Amino acid sequence: MYENYRTYLYERIRNTKMEMKPTESELEILQIIWEKGQCSVREVHEVLEKTKDAGYTTTLKLMQIMHDKGLVERDTTAKTHLYKALITREQAQNTALDKIISTVFNGSSSQLVMQVLSNKQASKEELDMIKNYLDNLEKNN
Repeated sequence: MYENYRTYLYERIRNTKMEMKPTESELEILQIIWEKGQCSVREVHEVLEKTKDAGYTTTLKLMQIMHDKGLVERDTTAKTHLYKALITREQAQNTALDKIISTVFNGSSSQLVMQVLSNKQASKEELDMIKNYLDNLEKNN
């Protein structure tokens, strides 16, 4: 009985979708898939090859891991398997940003914004957009 319950709990934990935190290499692959919509390992590898020394089997293994993690889905109906992202660019950005804010800026989003604006000169249009966004936030609070 204990063994059955332990197996049951293990399967529930394994099948529970947790917040996905893609690695840097996985994000590179996701960028390609987001651009193309869906693609094969070969297509992803050809794009990666232009900027880094990556072996085909490494790309294949990473994409298999991404499938196991629930970051991509794989269409196996044709001879060439096609991969499609299961998380959006926005979801990945939010996850990465949350991690940066909590670890690097001790949970302070204002510190993050000030650091970004001091490191990179924002255009007048960008500053206007930021001001409008802050005005709208203030009105809604």
